[in-house]
Amino acid sequence: MRKQKGFSLIELLIVVAIILIIAAIAIPNLLRARIAANESSAVSGVRTVNTAEVSYFSAYPTVGYSGTLLALGDGGACPAPPTQATSCLIDNVLASNGQPANSGKSGYSFTYLVSTTNGLNTGYAINANPITNNQTGVRSFCSVSDSVIRYIPSGGGLACTNAIAPLL
Repeated sequence: MRKQKGFSLIELLIVVAIILIIAAIAIPNLLRARIAANESSAVSGVRTVNTAEVSYFSAYPTVGYSGTLLALGDGGACPAPPTQATSCLIDNVLASNGQPANSGKSGYSFTYLVSTTNGLNTGYAINANPITNNQTGVRSFCSVSDSVIRYIPSGGGLACTNAIAPLL
């Protein structure tokens, strides 16, 4: 009688069980790493808007801060020279918040508010909220015209809607 070569059913089940145990340990860590990367991208986006607003305010002092987030972008093609409506200061994905699909940027949705006094945009607030809480992000981030980035640990809503600080 010839001896058969190969693995027995028990040996295969043990290998599959070991692979499942490793996957059960690795997948939650992978999801936490993805959330951390999305949060880092959101903070970077808020910081980018803060820097762009300072540049916009300097370039267009008769307007003040930009009226919309789209005004900081390039509108698809940067004009030469840039204008108030398309100032080419931030990338188009951030400026349009992932439109037309409203998918946001890296799992976060950005909202922009502006404060106007006597026709001059004197303050702004940028908010970054996770699109799906506890899946794309945990914390919400925001900043106003003082350029300090703030956060809400629960990720449950707009952080700076009532804290628009006008420029004095």
